[in-house]
Amino acid sequence: MAPKLVEQVGRLLDEIARRGTAILLVEQKLTIALKISHRLYVMGHGRIVFAGSPAELMANTAVRKEWLEV
Repeated sequence: MAPKLVEQVGRLLDEIARRGTAILLVEQKLTIALKISHRLYVMGHGRIVFAGSPAELMANTAVRKEWLEV
């Protein structure tokens, strides 16, 4: 999506979440997921390889290096 549209969708998802509605977001752009998520799951080869908060993911260099860096 165009960057402006991505920003707009991010703001809308944030507003929905603030109202107390749970959202399941499948997203490849980590920056978006980090901004609006309370919990993150990283999948690799069909299984969950990480589950935790955005802060926990940022602190877990092994998971980031193995599964998220190109």
